[in-house]
Amino acid sequence: MTLVWISFLAALILMITIARKNLWLGLTTGALTLGLFNLPIIEVIRIFISTITDTSILLLAVSVGIIPLIGGALEISGLMNDLIKSIRIKSKTFLMLAPAFMGMLPMPGGALLSAPIISKVGKHVSNNDYTAINVWFRHVLILIYPLGALLACSKMANLNLYYEMLLLIPGFILLAMLGNIFLLKSVDSNHKLEGTSNLKKLLMPVLVIISAPVIHITLMSSFKNILPEIPLLIGVAFSLFLVFYFGKLPIKNLKQLSIKMKPWKFFLIIIAMFIFLNMFEASKVSAAISVIVFSKTFLIVGIGVFLGFVTGRVQVPVSIILPIFYSKFGIESMTPVVFATMFFAVFMGYIVSPVHPCVSVSLEYFHTELKDFYKKLSVPTLIAIAVVSLFSIILIG
Repeated sequence: MTLVWISFLAALILMITIARKNLWLGLTTGALTLGLFNLPIIEVIRIFISTITDTSILLLAVSVGIIPLIGGALEISGLMNDLIKSIRIKSKTFLMLAPAFMGMLPMPGGALLSAPIISKVGKHVSNNDYTAINVWFRHVLILIYPLGALLACSKMANLNLYYEMLLLIPGFILLAMLGNIFLLKSVDSNHKLEGTSNLKKLLMPVLVIISAPVIHITLMSSFKNILPEIPLLIGVAFSLFLVFYFGKLPIKNLKQLSIKMKPWKFFLIIIAMFIFLNMFEASKVSAAISVIVFSKTFLIVGIGVFLGFVTGRVQVPVSIILPIFYSKFGIESMTPVVFATMFFAVFMGYIVSPVHPCVSVSLEYFHTELKDFYKKLSVPTLIAIAVVSLFSIILIG
């Protein structure tokens, strides 16, 4: 068991260190370290090959690779500037609302759509600030979004989705307040976007942005037996077509755009992320975690944050925690309040996880380092975790 923990810590250290220079290589190195210490080499090779040949993962990676091309095309076509010039609103308000709005349109790697929009707004805002703002405010509304991770997780626990939404509203308010206090303090409160209220210039880029997730959701709902990544790929491809059409860009610009936006980096990040996730699930780490569980709070908050952080997922930690909780405390102990507490804790780890796609692609887009990202988000994240920990200790035990 000691070897399991040593290998896991070594994998994390290698991943974070290498990721400072090369994100996808850091993720892959961490994954292989975890696998080689805990699994037979044949199993490591099998997981690696099955991951890089998985159709759904490849389609997802291609789709995410297209998204930065959409953002880059919006920028070079001038549509992005047209959008900003058509809005009359305070910069601080825009920086909160723009990522949050796009966060309500759930699609993997979607932070790449909000990144180029917010990068044009605000005075004296650094790339480190933009990265933190993009990630944090993109996920504030996702916490209570009924068609996001909460849908599947509440179903796993056999609890009412909309009741859980209500219980998570205080968490939503807390995150909005913390983001405003700690992330927007460098933004000039008096600076405004003095737009001309041109409806056409406003709607064209908005249509480009929302077309992909709308097509994604519509096709998934209409054709439930196909891979969800197929509708996603169709959606982002159509969005890319629209931005070229509205922006009057010749197709030859695609080569120049690709050189500038480097979509292959985002493709490799998604592949590497799933290699790490699959190695983690196949290793003995989850079993090692279950051995050290002592109290409800330690499990649903401590382990919840930890698993959210190392997996960069919400559903995976919940699926690990629920059976451990049931076996130790009983199914009847998983009340709506306990579940909401667990979900919020997992969510906090997930927001700042280095294997969370939105974190990865935001770091890549704004050319910032992971350590600088954590400098910006460490305080609001730790406060949120402290609040949910205190709540759990007092009311849950």
